[in-house]
Amino acid sequence: MEHDPSAPGPFAPRSVANGILFTDQYQLTMAQLYFHRGLHERPAQFEHFFRTYPNYGSHQAGYCIAAGLDWFLDWMEAARFDESALAPLRAQVDAEGRRVFNDEFCDWLAVNGSFESLTVRAVPEGRVVHPNAPLTVVEGPLAIAQLLETALLNQLNFQTLIATKASRVVEASRSRPVLEFGLRRSADFGANAATRAALIGGAVGSSNVGVSAVMGLDPAGTHAHSMVQAFMALGEGELGAFRAYADLYPESCLLLVDTIDTLGSGVPNAIKVFEELRAKGHEPRGIRLDSGDLAYLSIQAALMLNEAGFEDAAIVLSSSLDELLIFQILSQIDQEAPRYGLDPSSLINRLAMGVGSKLTSSEGHPYLDGVYKLVAIDDDGWQPAIKVSETPAKTPNPGNKDAYRIYDRRGRSTADLLVPFGTELPSEFDLRHSIEPNTRRFLAADAVSEVESLLVEVMIDGRRAVDPFDLAVARERRAHDVERLDPGVRRLVNPHRYHVSLTPDLWDLKQNLVRQARAERR
Repeated sequence: MEHDPSAPGPFAPRSVANGILFTDQYQLTMAQLYFHRGLHERPAQFEHFFRTYPNYGSHQAGYCIAAGLDWFLDWMEAARFDESALAPLRAQVDAEGRRVFNDEFCDWLAVNGSFESLTVRAVPEGRVVHPNAPLTVVEGPLAIAQLLETALLNQLNFQTLIATKASRVVEASRSRPVLEFGLRRSADFGANAATRAALIGGAVGSSNVGVSAVMGLDPAGTHAHSMVQAFMALGEGELGAFRAYADLYPESCLLLVDTIDTLGSGVPNAIKVFEELRAKGHEPRGIRLDSGDLAYLSIQAALMLNEAGFEDAAIVLSSSLDELLIFQILSQIDQEAPRYGLDPSSLINRLAMGVGSKLTSSEGHPYLDGVYKLVAIDDDGWQPAIKVSETPAKTPNPGNKDAYRIYDRRGRSTADLLVPFGTELPSEFDLRHSIEPNTRRFLAADAVSEVESLLVEVMIDGRRAVDPFDLAVARERRAHDVERLDPGVRRLVNPHRYHVSLTPDLWDLKQNLVRQARAERR
């Protein structure tokens, strides 16, 4: 039978989509080209970095939080070209009915098609990171390192994006507990990655039961409006629903009070149940507010709870929260609480934030513009590689490099510096902006309190070179790094710009390569 090039190929099991074929077609076609030109085993170095911070429209990020590395390393270790992955490649044909991937290349992949030949340096999860500085450096055979691009960008960009959003929410919450509630409206199983990233970014817990178990945490959650609705429909009312919940969960009773009328029935009924719990020797957890003017309702609910003797009951806020809305709510409480005789600090200290869809979708900026670029290739030694763009911001920094963070005399991070790999650092620094030719800084020795290397070897020849992931350590890194940022960089709106710089040697190398490339183009 004559082949129909428009007909679909044989169906592969769904698991194939999550393995080494979790990639773009052009990665494979380039790998085959390198193979047939004899370049496939040529040592090469790629860098992953992002170009700009997330800009959410009405507010902007001034830093990002690295996340996703551990799960990505898991994927790297498991991904390989077995027969289930090779069968779809062998079956691919072009418009003329000719095979796209020939047997010679597929047979090579069957033997060599894993990531065991790669060495990876990366910024550890939880650390603050900035544009145009490498988050990940991949070194190894050209064809195999090329095949890593799509999965690396997909996994590391997304988790870094969500960890950044979570950190901003935590900052806006004045370090009050933040709970991640975004599972139901997230992007399919990407919700699991979003939950993990939110926890690295500073969320204390999540409603996501599976990822909470993986991360060694107890999941968080109360009940839905539907529970109250069911009891109302059956004639037992809101009070009956609250009593049933308290009866089953007396030590963790936190009630959602806005199904009918928050202040008219919800809070009064919750107080009745709390009094019954206390009479039985249990102490209630608190209430959740999920609609309305959350600042005003928090104040009024606190007054009612205080009058009833429940001054320590928590008040959990939810309902489409993000960092800017949380900032506005807390600012409103600062202004209005004293009018009712409440200390705003004591009220804010009993709040927690349930943040869902806007966190796990990174509303306002749904992707991180992270890229993966070839920066060096071996030809009797490392030769720098460059891509020249009409847009200067899209011209990457070439060559085999290291990255350092410089702290000023206050102990604040003041610049990230890229240097040629193996360079001995001076005691004072001439910093050249990585993009803007006229932006330059000089840091004398007495202006520098510390210089810190950022990249760590996490995988050597396909084997992990770091300790198992520890969520507490990643959270500590985030808190430590954010605390050492200048307050202007931490602003929610129009943050101060942090500088990523090059040494003069690296700046000159970049400019010379750009000139050479443009001369050759002519």
